[in-house]
Amino acid sequence: MELSKAGSRVEQHAGAVADAVCELVDAVTPSTWSTGAVEDAADAIDMLAEALAAIDPESARILAAVPAATAALRRRLTQTAAEDVAEHVAEAPAPGSGRPRRRGLGPGWKGVPATG
Repeated sequence: MELSKAGSRVEQHAGAVADAVCELVDAVTPSTWSTGAVEDAADAIDMLAEALAAIDPESARILAAVPAATAALRRRLTQTAAEDVAEHVAEAPAPGSGRPRRRGLGPGWKGVPATG
């Protein structure tokens, strides 16, 4: 693969992306990621892979697995979020209707005698 001299804007943007990624790596831990942050990072990976795949057909072939990998990450994120919601729903009390609960008559109640 032979590349020509990059345009100043391309080199400037690529450098800015590399700097931003270094800052992100320095800032994150497994517990600091949010759903939105993971989605944004996966989108960035997809866009970078697409831009690099445009270099030549061999680059495109090498990077062809990236969209499948980020899609798998998004599916895992969705499954984890659904499991978290299911846990919270099971723990949360059922919402009340605002009316007081009806009280039962209790054991041993035989009913009202009929007069006739």
